[in-house]
Amino acid sequence: MFRRSQTSPPADTDPTDAVEADAHEHQGKGRPTPKRRDAEAARKSAMKIPADPKAAKKAMRERDRQARAVQREAMMRGEESALPPRDRGPAKAFVRTWVDSRRLVSEYFLPIVLVILVLTLIPNQQLRLFASLSWYAIMLLMILTLVFIGYRLKSALTAQFPDKAERKGAVFYGVMRALQIRKLRVPLPQVKPGGAPVTPKAKR
Repeated sequence: MFRRSQTSPPADTDPTDAVEADAHEHQGKGRPTPKRRDAEAARKSAMKIPADPKAAKKAMRERDRQARAVQREAMMRGEESALPPRDRGPAKAFVRTWVDSRRLVSEYFLPIVLVILVLTLIPNQQLRLFASLSWYAIMLLMILTLVFIGYRLKSALTAQFPDKAERKGAVFYGVMRALQIRKLRVPLPQVKPGGAPVTPKAKR
């Protein structure tokens, strides 16, 4: 006749467990949400940025400058992750090694053009005539040299990368690199003429 009350707790429930579960459920509640400026201050503190606005801006500029310097050093070393899109890929890396391992006449093109330009400014008819003839001669030599480089490079790329999509734009990339002065190439050559690796300079 007398049924057990439906509201009575189960016999196997421990009141202590219920209290701990309730405390765990409400843990963290009841505390005020941190303000945005407080969160920003905590972030700057973790980054070791001064609280003073002027000092903080100066510190952030210095940090960005150091980050850019590290990024540029990695790019000059030829690290894939630091290179711009035009320099990335195994085909472009192969082209850089192929070009840099050779002593090419084309890398002296810009210095020779500069000399010819200076000669044309000298008020001497014979020098100007010599400069004009030299200009046509050097242009013809560069065209023949670049055609030869392009032909040889295309053959090397085809043997190394049979898939045409992999070597897309690589020949033009190599020809343009061959025209640059060796010390001004980006990324810097990692091999010397002849193929020997470049010895890294020790940091002072």
